[in-house]
Amino acid sequence: MDTGSDLQSIMCWREDDRPREKLELKGRHALSDAELLAILLGSGSRNESALDLAKRMLDHFKGFSQLAKAGISELTGFKGVGKAKAITILSGMEIARRTKAETAFKRIAIQSSQAAYEAIYPYLADLDHEQFWIILLNRANHLINPLHMSTGGMSGTVADSKVIFKKALEHKASAIILAHNHPSGNRKASRADIQLTEQLSKAGKLLDISVLDHIIVADKNYFSFADEGMMTA
Repeated sequence: MDTGSDLQSIMCWREDDRPREKLELKGRHALSDAELLAILLGSGSRNESALDLAKRMLDHFKGFSQLAKAGISELTGFKGVGKAKAITILSGMEIARRTKAETAFKRIAIQSSQAAYEAIYPYLADLDHEQFWIILLNRANHLINPLHMSTGGMSGTVADSKVIFKKALEHKASAIILAHNHPSGNRKASRADIQLTEQLSKAGKLLDISVLDHIIVADKNYFSFADEGMMTA
């Protein structure tokens, strides 16, 4: 392929068309972050191309990670981004998150807190509110399923022990790992987190379902109750 001719041809296109044509000619891996976002945007405004708008948005959010946390109202604050474009962007971010999550849960077994964190992180990353999940395991610690238990606000969510163990029994799980996120980025376990872990560990023993760990996801880091010797119930 004559890459020099391709680049010369690309420069002749309207700026909003360049990322799409570049993807067709060179493949998706050849595109920059701004070019990928520009394709989702489709067009810019009267005074700004889609590519320039994409660059400005990524600069504002410091990359895709923070962009994925934005809401519709925040995105539509950019001139040239209407509600439909904002929804398209958020849908693209969610597809990427779910793809990463599906890949993560092809892992055969969970043998460490790091493995548990890597498996649950795609589900809890970039959220601006708390969610509580459980990871269901069989007797060999092979993954059965991740399950979303509850959604809360910025500082907490409710975890119902009856619902948690009902789901574990329905899926014939021998063990579970608890997981939730701290949107603030603070990885330290709160007193409520500690009390909940103790409560669920005791309930699990009565049902012969081991509660192996409680993972707190905090930005790109995590806290493990098991690693800290706190799974003593």
